[in-house]
Amino acid sequence: MEHPPYCRWLTWGAALFTTLLALAWAQRPDGRLHLYALNTPGEALLIQTPSGRWVLIDGGSDPTLLATELGRLLPFWQRGLAALILTDPESSDLPGQVAALARYRPDLVLAPTDLSDSGRGGEWRRLVRDLRVPARALQAGTRLNLGAGVALQVLALNPGEAGGAVLLIRYGATQLLVHSGGPTGDSAAAQVVPPVTLLIYPWQRELATPLIAHLRPQAILFSSRYADDEPVLLSYTERRRYSPALYHEKNDGTVELISDGRRAWIETTP
Repeated sequence: MEHPPYCRWLTWGAALFTTLLALAWAQRPDGRLHLYALNTPGEALLIQTPSGRWVLIDGGSDPTLLATELGRLLPFWQRGLAALILTDPESSDLPGQVAALARYRPDLVLAPTDLSDSGRGGEWRRLVRDLRVPARALQAGTRLNLGAGVALQVLALNPGEAGGAVLLIRYGATQLLVHSGGPTGDSAAAQVVPPVTLLIYPWQRELATPLIAHLRPQAILFSSRYADDEPVLLSYTERRRYSPALYHEKNDGTVELISDGRRAWIETTP
């Protein structure tokens, strides 16, 4: 006996509702801090706080890939970000930032004051104006309380150097230090009390420095953003003298650090 059409619609609707409910349950916050170093050209860092707030730092040079990664990681209903941070006014990461602004409305944006009014910088500014998002200048000393015990601090900017700002993200005993630029930011980075849980650091820079010895990083994620005039030539084996755990997007894909505030561990997605 054939069921009436409305019964079939009810059955399909119930199945769809059950599927969406299961997805929502699977994508709920797990009470931990997550930092994703996305496998994109350039630098793109995505933070999920223990309470489920999202922050994007930079964004990489491939807008399509950045949008795909955000769609993969953020809950399907998510259409906002707690903050969007641009660390370099002349960055190749602007295309990713523009792609994020086209899809998600941030509660706050932070960017250097000398961001251009034309080209990609002008497009970034237009989108921020159209969305009526509060904007703050990114400068040394800026602090963001992201809730649930997570704090982000700007230690320094790197004027004239590719590599953006020096950032410190703290959650309990976990310290994540983003230092993808040159020596200009070393003195600010040296203010961090060791050990550092994860250090994001240029592949081409020297590792035998007082800074690395001071920070004692438990893991290093190498960034390809900064280019040194005389890049250091070290094998992975030689680099392990400076940290027991090493990661690079070309070898490991997306790198995810997870922390419950007491301990932290790293997972990779090729």
